[in-house]
Amino acid sequence: MASVVVVGTQWGDEGKGKIVDLLTEYAEYVVRFQGGNNAGHTLVVDGKKYVFHIIPSGILYEDKTCVIGNGVIIDPKVLLAEIGELNDKGLTVTPQRLLISTNAHLIMPYHQSLDLAREASLSKGKKIGTTGRGIGPCYMDKIGRVGLKIGDLLDPGQFADKLQAVVEEKNFILAKQYNAPTVDVELIIEQFSRYAAELTPFVGNVSMVLDAARKAGKNILFEGAQGTQLDIDHGTYPFVTSSNTIAGNACIGSGFGPAHIDEVIGILKAYTTRVGEGPFPTELPEGDGVGDALQQKGHEYGATTGRRRRCGWFDGVVANDAVRLNGLTGFAITKLDVLSGLDSLKIATKYQLEGRDYDHMPENLRIAQKAQPVYEEMGGWSGDITAARCYDDLPRQAKEYLARLEEFTGVAPAIVSVGPDRAETLLLRNPFQR
Repeated sequence: MASVVVVGTQWGDEGKGKIVDLLTEYAEYVVRFQGGNNAGHTLVVDGKKYVFHIIPSGILYEDKTCVIGNGVIIDPKVLLAEIGELNDKGLTVTPQRLLISTNAHLIMPYHQSLDLAREASLSKGKKIGTTGRGIGPCYMDKIGRVGLKIGDLLDPGQFADKLQAVVEEKNFILAKQYNAPTVDVELIIEQFSRYAAELTPFVGNVSMVLDAARKAGKNILFEGAQGTQLDIDHGTYPFVTSSNTIAGNACIGSGFGPAHIDEVIGILKAYTTRVGEGPFPTELPEGDGVGDALQQKGHEYGATTGRRRRCGWFDGVVANDAVRLNGLTGFAITKLDVLSGLDSLKIATKYQLEGRDYDHMPENLRIAQKAQPVYEEMGGWSGDITAARCYDDLPRQAKEYLARLEEFTGVAPAIVSVGPDRAETLLLRNPFQR
């Protein structure tokens, strides 16, 4: 029995969905523990593309139990649409296959309205880059103790009372501060009563179910969303998401004891990308030949937003931050194949600004935005590596690149992805086989 956490180590979009899909083969339970439908996990299996926003990626396996923990915030409309799409593809989602925590908070229509209105009110350069899906306002209500939970849907009277109490304030803010349309309480009650009827069979106590699974010797996989540098406490604040994305939140966001976590695998893209605003020291500007090549070959567009991802060289500073903050026991290196064909590769080993070296992401936003990376250079390789099926199949320079990442971070790769398909993955060490 083992409990394994998978987290992103950069700014998200590292390829977590594919790695979770791979490791799900060895797990009985797959748990999503934070974030909302602002995250998108893309999988390619047998040439078919799947994009998940709320449901754990493990849903593609019909003999697994997928779990949405209390740390996730849920837009019921999006969740039900995702269930419907899977049903249409012949992957029937039943309460035996999907469990939703009673304590997961609901994204309400006024959260989305406030999200869009606030972002629109910010001047250029100060915009957060929100997806406009209501994530931030929902987490604000959760912390402010005025949020509504999935469990409230099971009690229509309580749901209506809590909703009435909060909508008056939200409408005042929308109308008076942002000059935006208000929301209608009765319309929301009608809409969410329909959601309740469909979702009630899936709702339960996630903490108790996971504890029972652990005691029964089941393998449990915890699936994070976004990346370490988007953590609300430890990321490049304020250009972050509204939840804790690091491994510690796997326990808080699901009600699972921290002493029972056995492995933490960090998903690490072989180069670095970021969507939206915020510091990105190793960024190659649009128009740079290498940056554009990475963007095109890596299909670097957000799975949720469709926005072009900013691309840059591998950032070792960011990688080492992730090692420390998550307690990583292994890496899953993704998109190594995208680097094929480059004559040379660069790794940022530190930042410099005003005569000072930084071996971590500076907490000061001004410094983080102006810091310049210090690179070391390595030889690249030519040829397609997507056909590699074991470590020895890789070119010498690709092995040297992986070895240098291990040496610099102190963490060995457990998995190496050489292409988008499930089969194009090298499993060097299985974290469930301890």
